[in-house]
Amino acid sequence: MKISHRGLYALKAVLHLAEAHDRGLVKIHEIAEEEDIPEKFLEGILVTLKNARVVASQRGREGGYRLRRLPAEIMVGELVRIMDGPLAPLGDAVELAQRVRTEARHAGLFDVFLDVRNAAAAILDHTSLADVLRRSQSLGRQRGRGARAGKA
Repeated sequence: MKISHRGLYALKAVLHLAEAHDRGLVKIHEIAEEEDIPEKFLEGILVTLKNARVVASQRGREGGYRLRRLPAEIMVGELVRIMDGPLAPLGDAVELAQRVRTEARHAGLFDVFLDVRNAAAAILDHTSLADVLRRSQSLGRQRGRGARAGKA
């Protein structure tokens, strides 16, 4: 599984919106600037996410973007699939399962790929935006303690 630049930018943008969820609408230039995403590129990403009903937008001077659901209800796997398609390294899970059945000489190889895909899907499909934000906060606190310990 490989996440494209577009997919990574989408995840960063949606995490930004998750952090700002209680504040309401966020302007596109704020997301672009703080997440270091080219604004024109971000516009296309947000349109894709809007069409997939992940984000909502409001036009006008007071407009911006917001998540349509709570951060705890949006799974990373959903976003990766919207932006980059199947999680499998070679096609989707159905195609990999088919190869296990039809390519006897290399069935074990495709079965390993299927296991990898299923493990990745299980993690991504059970990890919400809220989980990722909590993880980032925890890692930030750990880094802070490590930096202070190094100065002593």
